[in-house]
Amino acid sequence: QVQLVESGGGLVQAGGSLSLSCAASRLTFGTYVMGWYRQAPGKQRELVASISSGGMTYYVNSVKGRFTISRDNVKNTLYLQMNSLKPEETAVYYCAARRPAAINNDYWGQGTQVTVSS
Repeated sequence: QVQLVESGGGLVQAGGSLSLSCAASRLTFGTYVMGWYRQAPGKQRELVASISSGGMTYYVNSVKGRFTISRDNVKNTLYLQMNSLKPEETAVYYCAARRPAAINNDYWGQGTQVTVSS
């Protein structure tokens, strides 16, 4: 079965950086739109960034200029470089995979906790 496994979360001070990875298996990774989502306590899950199979990227306004999403279609891995982190960005971060023609994500990872201390 398809697996998406996130790693790289942890505790960081405000203004610091973290790099998340999402390793995909049993998935034709290069054909999927990949995304990073986050869910803070008591809040809805939100899309943070996404990247198409061709490398086209999208960022939610609040992270533009600070976060960078990338993918390695040979290693079947998705990345999210997060700089200048803010306490309000404390959340569980999830990666997800979606077929280009689909509305909803087909697969989700289990999530990795990111905690930003003030």
